Amino acid sequence: MAYNELLADKLRQALNERKVNYSEKKMMGGLTFMVDEKMCLGIVKEDLMARIGPHAFDEFLTRPGARVMDFTKRPMKGYAFVSSEGWDNDAELSAWVEQCLIFNKEAKSSKKN
Repeated sequence: MAYNELLADKLRQALNERKVNYSEKKMMGGLTFMVDEKMCLGIVKEDLMARIGPHAFDEFLTRPGARVMDFTKRPMKGYAFVSSEGWDNDAELSAWVEQCLIFNKEAKSSKKN
């Protein structure tokens, strides 16, 4: 399934502007941006997938276009989907990217050794 290429370009630009070392991985039918080998941001169809963590979860869910990530039909605490209403504005997208990067520093990697 295709994902929003415009959003992918915006996320690349946001990460490059912040000089973040990241990699891209196709997963969940979309694209995921990995930072420090941990899922940080992604795109599923037209939605931004944001790993914002539990501390900012309630606050960020009040933002335009935000909803609980329910990819598996079960709510995933700490993850949000954001429709274009919440990411088409550069300032809004920047806030999401910043929060994901903040949480990424404390997030655990699911990588198996």
